Amino acid sequence: MTTRSENRPPSEYSTLESLPVRTTDDVTFRVRVLPALQPDAPLVLILPAMAMKAKHYLALAKSLHAQGLSVATCDLRAQGESRPELREGKDFGYREMLEVDLPAVVAALRQRFPHAPLHLFGHSLGGQLALLFAAAQPTAATSITVIGTGTVFWRAFGPRRWVEALTHIQWIGLVSRVKGYWPGGVLIPGAMAGGVMVDWSLHSLTSRYRPKGSSHDYNRLLADMTLPVLAISLEDDRLGPKSNVDFLVSRMPAAQVTQWHIDGDSPVIHRDHFEWLEDSPVIGQRVSEWIGSGSASA
Repeated sequence: MTTRSENRPPSEYSTLESLPVRTTDDVTFRVRVLPALQPDAPLVLILPAMAMKAKHYLALAKSLHAQGLSVATCDLRAQGESRPELREGKDFGYREMLEVDLPAVVAALRQRFPHAPLHLFGHSLGGQLALLFAAAQPTAATSITVIGTGTVFWRAFGPRRWVEALTHIQWIGLVSRVKGYWPGGVLIPGAMAGGVMVDWSLHSLTSRYRPKGSSHDYNRLLADMTLPVLAISLEDDRLGPKSNVDFLVSRMPAAQVTQWHIDGDSPVIHRDHFEWLEDSPVIGQRVSEWIGSGSASA
């Protein structure tokens, strides 16, 4: 007897070329790739938002690929195709993602695309990771694009939202400490590792990146970074509003930053923290233009 799941055809995402990656602490990833015809074409690695699976970025990956770029996507630790699943493995925070996972993923991509310049694309938390990783490893990437990525420092939200930011984010940090993980709910609907949410809540309180267990001074590294950065903000984004993006940009004084604020005059119709993915063709075209020329028109 066959089950309904056995009769279901495989998803388009699951049929993409897959690169297996294993970290030094035995976490495994599947890096899905869309290779360009030219082996030395720019390669874009997409890093997801908190509790978002990499498969949700397939339309964006295809849009970038249609512009002649190679594209790779990868789930964050304990999300999507990564193993072990959340709560089946050890707890972890920003340090493991930055100093264990990303080096392993980038090494696998370097082996697969030895002649391709690497460009990082991060959404929300994925953008924070892209910036901090590139700041600590300045020769690893050629540029960084972030969307919906701002500091979560409570004062960056503006006076009208200070109480909301303080209470909600510190509540998430408290629950994560007590339970050992974040079960989902306020602000962040999906479950996340406790260590990640504690690091996140401490950053919100202090504005500084101090991942537990790391010896890196990420704030200094970010201030010294000189790489090109495209920082995209969205008019209807309450989780990463323009004020928070501006604050994060101010922490990168040496970087070559291009800011693109997507408002009502933009061809991007969906301007929410997550819904912008529905306008992936527009975003993909503009990002590929910036990668090629260093400029993105609004």
